[in-house]
Amino acid sequence: MPAELEKGRGRTRPFRWRRRARKLNRKRGKRPMSMSVQTDWKVIAFRLQEEEYALPVQYVRSIEKIQPITRVPGTAPYVKGVINLRGVVTPIIDLRERFGFAPEPYGEQTRMIIAAFGDIEVGLIVDAANDVLDIPAASIEPPEAIGAIGAAHICGVAKVEKRLLILLDLASVLSE
Repeated sequence: MPAELEKGRGRTRPFRWRRRARKLNRKRGKRPMSMSVQTDWKVIAFRLQEEEYALPVQYVRSIEKIQPITRVPGTAPYVKGVINLRGVVTPIIDLRERFGFAPEPYGEQTRMIIAAFGDIEVGLIVDAANDVLDIPAASIEPPEAIGAIGAAHICGVAKVEKRLLILLDLASVLSE
């Protein structure tokens, strides 16, 4: 492990990201991420199992192919480890496991969505990252519990054409 991480001087401290996410969540008063009934959303759509999810593009830094991950002992099973992405040590979370879905081997379509919330940067492993969509505010409905994902992790549900997108609350996903 690099000395910067051991002494806490690295740009990203993979062992403290959950504490910072909770702090940011408290600061914003636990409101859904930038959700406003007046504004449209631009999102990155991605797939987990057979469902489509979305994150606002303002939180997405990049989408990367899956790459070797260095395991970190003593972390939750859904925290797969860390990667060195352009000089930044980035923790990697498997969203499939985070939400209680059965783990599956990574394939050609598997992607890592590199997302940032406040000063937290994290990679989210998803089955596939589909596309960028504009979602009209009128098509967003309040969140309800959906399957294994509780309503706490959802900003809303959007109906776009014949698609149903679950809008994730990144701060909530990172803070628990």
